[in-house]
Amino acid sequence: MTVRNYGSTPFVVCAMVLLCLHTSAQQARPDTVSWRSLQDVVVTGQYAPQSVKNSVYRVRTINRERIVLRGATDVAGVLNNELGIRLQTDYTLGETDTKVMGLGGQRVKILLDGVPLIDRDATKQSLSQIDINTIERIELVEGPMSVIYGTDALAGVINIITKKGKSGDGFSVNARMQEETTGSRYSPFSKDGIHNENINLNWQRKVWHIAAWGTRNNFGGWNDTAPYPAKTWKPKKQWMTGGTLGYRFKHLHAWYRLDYLDEELFAAGVMFTTTYSGLDKYYTTNRYTHQAQADWSVGSSLSINTAISYQDYKRSTESYTIDYRAGSKTPAQGDGFWDVSEFKTFFVRSTAQWRISPAVSVQPGVEFKSYKTSGERISGTPAINDFSLFASAELKPTSRLLIKPGVRFSNNSVYDAPPLIPSLNTKFIINDHLDLRLSYARGFRAPILRELYFFFHDASHSIEGNPNLKAEYSNSFIGSLSWQPVKSKEIHLTSSVAGFYNDYHDFIDMAFDPARQVNTYFNNTRYKTIGSTLENTLQWKQLGATLGFSYIGYYNAYAGDPSRKGDRSEFAWAPEVNSNITYHIISWKTQVGLFYKFNGALPTYLLNANGDILLSKMDAYHWADLTVTQKLGKYLSLQAGAKNLFNEKRVQSTAGNGAAHSSGGPVQTGYGTSFFAGINFQWSKH
Repeated sequence: MTVRNYGSTPFVVCAMVLLCLHTSAQQARPDTVSWRSLQDVVVTGQYAPQSVKNSVYRVRTINRERIVLRGATDVAGVLNNELGIRLQTDYTLGETDTKVMGLGGQRVKILLDGVPLIDRDATKQSLSQIDINTIERIELVEGPMSVIYGTDALAGVINIITKKGKSGDGFSVNARMQEETTGSRYSPFSKDGIHNENINLNWQRKVWHIAAWGTRNNFGGWNDTAPYPAKTWKPKKQWMTGGTLGYRFKHLHAWYRLDYLDEELFAAGVMFTTTYSGLDKYYTTNRYTHQAQADWSVGSSLSINTAISYQDYKRSTESYTIDYRAGSKTPAQGDGFWDVSEFKTFFVRSTAQWRISPAVSVQPGVEFKSYKTSGERISGTPAINDFSLFASAELKPTSRLLIKPGVRFSNNSVYDAPPLIPSLNTKFIINDHLDLRLSYARGFRAPILRELYFFFHDASHSIEGNPNLKAEYSNSFIGSLSWQPVKSKEIHLTSSVAGFYNDYHDFIDMAFDPARQVNTYFNNTRYKTIGSTLENTLQWKQLGATLGFSYIGYYNAYAGDPSRKGDRSEFAWAPEVNSNITYHIISWKTQVGLFYKFNGALPTYLLNANGDILLSKMDAYHWADLTVTQKLGKYLSLQAGAKNLFNEKRVQSTAGNGAAHSSGGPVQTGYGTSFFAGINFQWSKH
């Protein structure tokens, strides 16, 4: 593993700044404490909203205050320094692979208010296609949640919770404008840089609440070494709009939400100097997300939640031949040059929460999903229908023990889903300061339509889906110990240590099929991940700080094959370190945030041309952002900062042992240190 030495100057400067700010705030308002970050209420996987401490699951939350302080323009920009989460973006296609607990792709489930979001394939376009200005908080649950959320929730769940109307009458207007450089390149409001504007209107009157919003989010692209006029990171234009309509009366809260996205990703081709021509491609995405939910409290011991969603996701490819001498642009012809892929999903889930007694609660549920797709690269117009029944219970035999067993039954129209998915979660309250959580869960991951029915052949590609794939399943064990040694009016300290082991069967992967001479998907026999994390949180008056460490082992799927030579290690390990520091200067109405993460060398086991096992690694790198938010008067606030303080642009990816058939080359991780500034306007009348 290669780790570069970047020095510690930014951290020394930030530490000195925070120390000075702390001294100033101590003199100004020594008795003011902000406890918002300590009172996180979670809903993911819960019977009813409850605090993080009382949840049987180990849930991490990112609240609205921290989302705003990050200065991010999409969800990926908020998650990029979270412990145990690795994001790797393909800037050619505008997609992000998200790894949780060492696993990524389709094994991580993205939810919007508990409803699964549709993505085109294993990578997560949805992380950059939800308006971040409408998000209240993000909840992260590591480990299988298949009993409650079904397929794909093997490695973990990322639940994006949106803002909801609250009680009371009133009208509010929120507007935001933010400009950001891409490295040293910037032009105001268009072209080079990142340009974000948003307006959000909210109205509440007695039992009704209405909201509407609109956002422009444009990225001018960035060029590193790509020949003219191509760019390493492709320019992207986004328009997002939507609205909610809600009704809240006595024991009923019902609401409807619509999100619409129009996105254009422009991939300019290299100009060939011999012909002065090039090939330009436009990838256009239109996404409609309809969602309706209702919470009904039938009585003091029974409540029912129902969610219905319809999602229409279309991605179009247009290709043009550019003649630079004539200044002409004509449609290009070729495989995959013109394609419209459509994905439509209908989803409904209904659950009941019945509190039988103070010691016994049950949650039965039913779920139905229908997926349909079509396109030039899809064989036919396939559809998958999935019907599931699930149930769980919360048992409290004593005041210090919580047991939550669960089970899920599924029936699928295309593949053989695991007939039974069980889970068992327990929480032991050892004393007032110490909690122990132990859990076992069986997870499963269904083959997606692309893996089953994808079909694409051209001069350089030969890929076919495999309709005979089986669903993956896993056995996962997680344990965590949470400790609160100090909890007083002025100081709050928590520490937690966790370990996990995941064993996956029928793991879906891609490989070359010599019999058919194509690349296709197949069920590998086994895959495993193992690891541990250590997290610490401190709240001291206006100072909030976290420090975390993780160590994750990535499995060598070829180690058990005696016919292969090369690296025989069962696991390769990757460390991570992160820290978030925030400080409030109450008298100045100022907030300062420093967000840091060290991403250790990321390992992957490969086969070379001779079939030997090679250990490839993407080098380690550091990432840090510094932001400042200043309140100006009653309605305005300014925000500014610097991102990527270590000036990261690319890291090396190499195969080890000096093999002749090594893979490698630079991997783009950033475009250097960038700077941003924005203004926020908030006005309300009650």
